[in-house]
Amino acid sequence: MEPRTGIAARKAAIDLLDAVLTRKASLDTALVTTPRFNALTGPDRSFARLIASTTLRRLGEIDAAIDKLLRKPIANSALTVRQTLRVGAAQLMFLETPPHAAVDTAVASLNGSRFAGFSGLANAILRRISPDSRMPIEVAARANTPRWLLKSWAQAFGEANALAIAIAHGSEAPIDITPKTEVALISETLGGQTLPTGSIRLDAPRNVRQLPGFDAGAWWIQDAAAALPARLIPNPGGKHILDLCAAPGGKSAQLASCGARMTSIDRSAERLETLQQNFKRLGLRSNIVHADIENWNPAELADAVLLDAPCSATGTIRRHPDIPHLKQLEDVRRMAKIQSRLIASAARMVRPGGHLIYAVCSMQPEEGARVINKFLLANTGFSRDPLQEDDHSIPSDFRTKNGDIQTLPCHWPELGGLDGFFAARLVRHAAS
Repeated sequence: MEPRTGIAARKAAIDLLDAVLTRKASLDTALVTTPRFNALTGPDRSFARLIASTTLRRLGEIDAAIDKLLRKPIANSALTVRQTLRVGAAQLMFLETPPHAAVDTAVASLNGSRFAGFSGLANAILRRISPDSRMPIEVAARANTPRWLLKSWAQAFGEANALAIAIAHGSEAPIDITPKTEVALISETLGGQTLPTGSIRLDAPRNVRQLPGFDAGAWWIQDAAAALPARLIPNPGGKHILDLCAAPGGKSAQLASCGARMTSIDRSAERLETLQQNFKRLGLRSNIVHADIENWNPAELADAVLLDAPCSATGTIRRHPDIPHLKQLEDVRRMAKIQSRLIASAARMVRPGGHLIYAVCSMQPEEGARVINKFLLANTGFSRDPLQEDDHSIPSDFRTKNGDIQTLPCHWPELGGLDGFFAARLVRHAAS
């Protein structure tokens, strides 16, 4: 990409970084609300997004390479200069951008701004950065991961797994899909790989809307780990099942495709519209309810209730590299309080003898097992219904000592990993 045609994409990437790192907006929000990004089309738009996501994913490593070459720190009043250097360094270190393009566009973007006096500095710094500026893999993983997250994962899963998780976050997540039926045929048609849990993994980035079977509603996008909680409901066909916090509807679709009588509830009208559109494409049915589950009661108690609770989403960092820059330990603790309220609300909707499934796309124990343990202490009418050794639907590596599910991004390294997810199955005692 030539400098004169690439400046707009680089400036848009800088704006995206500012939105995330300075204004603490999520990258998804920034992609919708950033004018310079939304003015881009085609390859420039894709390139700007790639630069921003790569910079966020590798920020510790990038900053270390820049700081090593600076004689003195860049003032906070010149944050745009820092972002410009980050954008240039990301291209030079990880994106195989021709050096002249990365350097010249950085200099040109500063020359056209009130930071023109820093163009010489940018030129000098960026000309000394290359793929050789990368850190060794393990050192880079630590540099790119906040200390509190590494400490948390080490305490929960051991030092080796914590480091393996951080290393896994250095790569983008693959695209997984859940087929309604005909797993082998759909996998072959799409040129994908059938995973041990029945999901299909695509071998390269695709425009999924253009793939065979999308318009026909033969499958939907869903990470392999996200597809596991719904499988904790035994024999869902014919059962009345509530899916709480249901949008965009992947788990509802799984259960509906098995013949369950579904009710899908979410407090976001916008997200429910997406769920409704997905169900229309898939040719599936669910009673869709716009409600806050803390203030809603079903007309009849359900055979099973699935609560995929809002959380810190640390299990999805591969897909959302902004999360380490937005979340703090305080956020985890705050979400745990919300989750405790939500599971208490979900519990009152389960019939005696029915199941309650709790799930979060988080690797933080405060949001997973600790929520369950706290709930069970306060609700003696429920108990764990743990996975059994002879239940081969869930790989043994994903099972905790309590019979819950805990997946990690470092699982299945030979297959490309998966999201971090926790899920537990509880049963309401018949006499309660």
